[in-house]
Amino acid sequence: MTTSQPQRIVFRQKQEVELESFDLPTLQPQEVQLRCQCSLMSTGTENIVFNCLFDKGTHWDNWVKFPFYPGYAAAGIVEAIGSDVTTLQVGDRVGYRAGHSSHAVVNADACYMIPKEIPSEQALWFALAKITFQGAMAAKYSLGDRVLVIGAGPIGQMSLRWARVAGAKKVFVVDPVAERKDIAITGGASAYFATPANDAREGILQANNDQLPNVVIDSTGHPAVFAVALDLADRGGRVVLMGDTGQPASQTLTGDVVMKGLTITGAHDGHKYLDWDEAAITSLFFTMVRDGRFNLDGLNTHEFTPDQCVEAYTVANRDRAQTMGILFNWK
Repeated sequence: MTTSQPQRIVFRQKQEVELESFDLPTLQPQEVQLRCQCSLMSTGTENIVFNCLFDKGTHWDNWVKFPFYPGYAAAGIVEAIGSDVTTLQVGDRVGYRAGHSSHAVVNADACYMIPKEIPSEQALWFALAKITFQGAMAAKYSLGDRVLVIGAGPIGQMSLRWARVAGAKKVFVVDPVAERKDIAITGGASAYFATPANDAREGILQANNDQLPNVVIDSTGHPAVFAVALDLADRGGRVVLMGDTGQPASQTLTGDVVMKGLTITGAHDGHKYLDWDEAAITSLFFTMVRDGRFNLDGLNTHEFTPDQCVEAYTVANRDRAQTMGILFNWK
């Protein structure tokens, strides 16, 4: 995509999206100006915002104000550097957090050099890798853990990969969409159950020597799944909520919490762990992608130009089960 005027995607109102022109801010000494190559739609978060699928009084309600500028994962080229920047040069290719826009001005410390072996279209997944790393930390994986990931969308796919590289003995994935199976198996899933989670118990037991998983990751953000996740966890197990529902009042505790002695914890992009900031997590992610431990093959399923943004969000809503990574190509 070539244009003299920077452009960005904006949600004007609920279910109204368009491409608009804008002016870049003045470059500050510690900042860099970037020209985007591609950006990755976060289908879960962006669809919740696009459709206003959240209750009044939730953090979603406080956060989402229109006009809203979606997106938070991009890869691009450094076009200009501020006077104090010493870590980057013009022409460097970096991953960075920004909305879907042709250009951005960001702090140099928030840019991550992409290894030459990794295509920009794969490097984009660094942001979801960082988010799901928080889930891996909350899960406190030990070697030999039996892990169940509920949901095989982008968050679930990245969660199962972290569980695998962390040393889990088996990682099971449950999702009613059969088309997501191959991507999950490529990512290291031991078995895939193409069924609603509340119908998966018997299959999981048969595949796991009559044992339930001791770690359950709920990546769906669907309030009804919470109770099922509690049911599918073994005694003394851990349940990690990765999907941030817009309707938390609909999530229901069950007797499994007390009777099985379960630990419930949440994970979120904003959580911080000592020695594990975004730069450190992204460096680890890129290292594992480069040496083949973190397989991203098949994760990108759709690509649109920015002026096709209406079509892109229509597909993301209408064909959610058939989509995974949805890219905007800004080249």
